[in-house]
Amino acid sequence: MKKLFSADRRDYILSFGIVIAAFAIVQAMILTGNITSSLKGQLVPICAYIVMAVSLNLTVGVLGELSLGHAGFMSVGAFTGIVVTTVLADAVPLAPLRLALAIAVGGLFAGVAGVIVGVPVLRLKGDYLAIVTLAFGQIIMNIVNVLYIGLDENGLHFSLLEQKFELAEGGKMVINGPIGVSGVSKLSTFTAGFVLVLVTLFLILNLMHSRTGRAVMSVRDNAIAAESIGISITRYKLLAFVVSAVFAGMAGALYAMNYSTVTAAKFDFNTSILVLVFVVLGGLGNIWGSVIAAALLTVLPELLRAVNDYRMLLYAILLIVMMLFNNSKLKERLLARGRKEVE
Repeated sequence: MKKLFSADRRDYILSFGIVIAAFAIVQAMILTGNITSSLKGQLVPICAYIVMAVSLNLTVGVLGELSLGHAGFMSVGAFTGIVVTTVLADAVPLAPLRLALAIAVGGLFAGVAGVIVGVPVLRLKGDYLAIVTLAFGQIIMNIVNVLYIGLDENGLHFSLLEQKFELAEGGKMVINGPIGVSGVSKLSTFTAGFVLVLVTLFLILNLMHSRTGRAVMSVRDNAIAAESIGISITRYKLLAFVVSAVFAGMAGALYAMNYSTVTAAKFDFNTSILVLVFVVLGGLGNIWGSVIAAALLTVLPELLRAVNDYRMLLYAILLIVMMLFNNSKLKERLLARGRKEVE
């Protein structure tokens, strides 16, 4: 019985159980018409934020490095996904397949960005790493603000200067500098988000409980001891960082395909902090906690609209209460009692 409910199996059961149960409940609410339009519109963003929180937990909770530029990887995936869906609009008429390709390519480009950023900055630690990743997020946002991409009969055209950008007759602007993107095909669905969450949970939980995951955690706990037994600190740090970036890019593509208009401002510093709050409140290294925190804190402001005048005040108070509980001995006792009952 103890082996059946070991730590890794418990993580799998709780994480997948929570997500599948939530999906079934929401689908039942949709079929019976017992869901508000505002909540229905938040379903895809909730899925995107869950993927973001779980992926950032790999860097912050499992690797033990503070990153404040996660929204930058999300932005890379979002705008890459938009370009991909625009280019493939005629070649791939099937919307789910086009969305899947956009998510995959968005994750790939975010992973490349993760390598570019990770190779030089992962030599830093603590506050220094946090500041550099924060700067990366701001750099990405400013690059998008001056980026012009268009599509015409001659293919894609790129420019950082609006004056030097010309398209053939019948051409279409894809990314229009600070204006961003308008007329995006809304391909994202709650089912697609649910599938992406399951894929993210499966791959990251398997990584965490594999030999590679244990090596990453050994680097977090004691880098000198890990290096003394032959574990490459740079390799495993970069691996966790890049995997985290890939899933952030995939979440960004899913998120962007849910809106008709997308600007770089959607992926600013506040978004990185919001995702970090999800991770901290859910518990560092606690995957199912990140799932619950991301879903709850995304939908909570809408649930508090009944007390609109005090909505953000109550939201802040609830954040403080959740943080106090998360770091209290009461939580540890409740979890310990639950494990004993299961065993």
